[in-house]
Amino acid sequence: MTTDVVRVSVPRASGGHDLRAIKVVLHREMLRFANDRTRIVSSLVQPVLWLFVMGTGLGTLVRGSIPGVDFRTFMYPGMISMTVIMTAMFSAGSIVWDREFGFLREMLVAPVSRGAIVIGKCLGGAVVACLQGVIILALAGLVGVPYSPMLILTLLGEMFLAAFTITAFGVTLAARMRNMQSFFGVMQMAIMPMMFLSGAMFPLANLPSWLHVLTTVNPLTYAVDPMRRAVFGHLAVPPRVDAMLNPGVSWFGHRLSVPLELGLVAAIGAALLGVAVLQFRRTD
Repeated sequence: MTTDVVRVSVPRASGGHDLRAIKVVLHREMLRFANDRTRIVSSLVQPVLWLFVMGTGLGTLVRGSIPGVDFRTFMYPGMISMTVIMTAMFSAGSIVWDREFGFLREMLVAPVSRGAIVIGKCLGGAVVACLQGVIILALAGLVGVPYSPMLILTLLGEMFLAAFTITAFGVTLAARMRNMQSFFGVMQMAIMPMMFLSGAMFPLANLPSWLHVLTTVNPLTYAVDPMRRAVFGHLAVPPRVDAMLNPGVSWFGHRLSVPLELGLVAAIGAALLGVAVLQFRRTD
């Protein structure tokens, strides 16, 4: 009796396969976002509360010291950052969910590089976060920010860069975690201090030296500050108030330029992406 042997051939990984893998992972992230309306609404609640409730309350305390500027206008770039960052981290956290339900293993055994999966995940998280951020952009007029096409395009580009970097950071954290509880615990421990120390909710001028150092070494500071400078660049603000609310980030007394700040964010994002790829190559 002869037994026939059926040969199974696995296609070699190639650049075309990797590009298709990136597209599939990106498309999957978009579908998950579109089908999860609860996530869309819940991730907007916190920044909207901060902007309209906390911003209004704090604005009554500082109204006399910042004439002609609504404090909510100052907080607006920070709330964009908060929305984008939280959405990006949730997108990265879905890796843990995929691992629990076995879908991640199916992706890892596919004939594509694991780097392509990570890049697709980071791009997907960045696009989803920007879509969420667009909703906050639509509220600009309510806090005195003009609907300038150039401003909107600038903020979208800066949002995407920040979201990509944060998603890469989240993927790096999620690559070794086995359950969502652990991921969310680490996420809160890492993101909340970074968010509070980014200048999203208070000006960076005239800070105590220890707090100035913490804001300077915080990577999120270099994502929030370009957004604020873009917003204030489209406002008629008295020089004294602009110096108070929009001082920028300084190293040794020298104010950093926006391209340098965005370059730092891009470099950090590229480094985190490399770490995430290495983590995935070691994942079982």
